[in-house]
Formats: sequence, C-alpha cells, structure tokens
Amino acid sequence: MMSDTLTNRATPDAATQLDIYRRMLRIERNDDATQTQIRRGRITAPYYSGRGQECIPAAISNLLNDDDKICTIYRGIHDMVAKDMPLKPLWAEIMGKVDGTCKGKGGPMHLTHPETGVMVTTGVVGSSMPIANGFGWAALLDGSKQVTIAYFGDGASNIGAFHESLNLASVWKLPVIFVCQNNGFAEHTRYENGTSVDYIAKRAIGYGMPGYTVDGNDPVDVWQHAYEAIERARAGEGPTLLECKTFRFCGHLIGDDNKYMDPGELDAAKEKDPLPKYRQKLIDDGVVTEAQLEEMKTAIEAEVQEAIEFGVASEFPPMEELRRDVFAEEIPA
Repeated sequence: MMSDTLTNRATPDAATQLDIYRRMLRIERNDDATQTQIRRGRITAPYYSGRGQECIPAAISNLLNDDDKICTIYRGIHDMVAKDMPLKPLWAEIMGKVDGTCKGKGGPMHLTHPETGVMVTTGVVGSSMPIANGFGWAALLDGSKQVTIAYFGDGASNIGAFHESLNLASVWKLPVIFVCQNNGFAEHTRYENGTSVDYIAKRAIGYGMPGYTVDGNDPVDVWQHAYEAIERARAGEGPTLLECKTFRFCGHLIGDDNKYMDPGELDAAKEKDPLPKYRQKLIDDGVVTEAQLEEMKTAIEAEVQEAIEFGVASEFPPMEELRRDVFAEEIPA
C-alpha cells in the first residue's frame, strides 16, 4: 500500500512540474550518453545506471537549494544530476581526468561537488546516512534552515548504520530526510529474500519519526511527501523516512544478466516507464507543448555533448597526484 496519510497535500504548480521533468530528462539523457560512451570504449569504469528511478531525486531536488546537502551512494549519479551538479566536471571525473570533481581519482563511485550541495558519494553500503547526520548536526549548531538528504537502497536498510542513524537523528531532531530508493533488489537479492518487513517505512515507528511508503514512479507523489518532510525538517521538527518504491531498468550494473528476476518482470516495469508517462501527462494537462519539450531535450543533449567533449579534452592526472590529498603533510616512510 502507498501512503496517503499526509494531512495537507501541497500541490506543485505548473513551473514546478516542468522543472521536475527537466531534471528527469537530464538524468535520462546523461545516462543514455554514458552507456553509449562505455559501449564505444571511451570510458572504462564500473557504471550503475539510475534509469527507472528518475522521479525520486528529480522531485526532491526541486525543493532543495544549493545550500541543502545530499549524501548519496555509488549508484547515485542520477541523484547528483538531479541536484544540478555541473556535467563537465562530472564527465571528467567519470573519465578519470584531472578536471574532474576529484581530479580523476574518484571515478563514478566517488564524486563530490560541494558548490551544489553534492557532498559525498560513498561506495560503502549504508554510509550515506551517518554522514548525513553529521551535516544535520552542523546545521543545528549553525542555526541554519539547511536540510540534508540521505539517499540509499533497500538493501542498506538492513545495515546497522541505518538503524543507528535513524535513532540518533530522531533523538537530536536532525534536519535529515532519509530517502530509500526501494528498487526491489539489493544487488542481486530480491527484497523479500533479505528484508523481514514488508514496507521499510514501517521501521520509522521504532525511531519515533514519520515514515511513508511513496510511489517512486509518480513525481507528484514523491514531491508532495518530500515537501512535507523538508518543511518539517526546516521547522526544527526532525527527520522523516521516505520509502520510494521503484524499479531499476539496467540491473545492478551495466552488463548485468538479470537472471535473478522473474521472466517478464523487467519488460513489465519498462512498459510503465515514468519518464514518457509523465511527459504525456504534462502535455495532456496543458502544462507545456510537445514543441517546448523537444526544445528542452535539444538543450539538454547539447549540455551533455559539451560535457563529453570537455571530459575527452581533459588530461589524465600527473603522477604526482598520487601523493596529493593523502596526508596534510607527507610523512616519509
């Protein structure tokens, strides 16, 4: 069951709905280009596609500003793109180039861009949550209205860091929103084979915070629940757990054979692709014309292409970079 217990559902206006779609399309176009460059051999790196999950960070990021933080995971490039992280340094980092966000030393699993609030991408399952609590604690100490989003998957909800983080965030009333992008699989393990509760949102009860199971393929539903959670956090009322039910279209990582899925399961999910569905809804509701959406698509594709060319033109890090950013002062062995 999807939660419908919000007391007062805010309504996104036309400009908000269109901005959510822009962020979704930016994710999809960037993802498609990344997979294309991998197939062409221009990128040699692990890649975890966010296709199918665009609604979640797109709707949430519409409610955030640059000062608000996100802590995401190695599957989180779609979270960064939704937060309007610049694509040029993102692509340079993916390609391992010196103009990347981490000088090419982090790659696709370790990106950061504090200027837009992308604070950390972590390869350690579940670790986005305690880090987000740190930013939440800092916001309380500063007396700011800043909020932090902790993105994680359904598998991470079974990690000790999940339970410790929710407990502490509730005790200290931290302005953190815990967003579980529940795509039904923890790497190659089906949800029901590794998780004891039917809805992750139920676990919020044990930590004294609101918890909602949201339709992660409906951008308006995600936006409405995120709106209440973020307003609550900014008002000093503490954290919220949002479980956004969705599906991943490209498996755990590129090259996944999806043998752990039921026959026809992936095809059925793709038939419900939220991106074209939401696109048509915006047209049918008179929010935008098809011509305007095509113009938006052309502009985004141009942005992505410029980022690719920037990444290709950037140099690889020099050898001396191996000794930088390791110690504050190098200590001879």
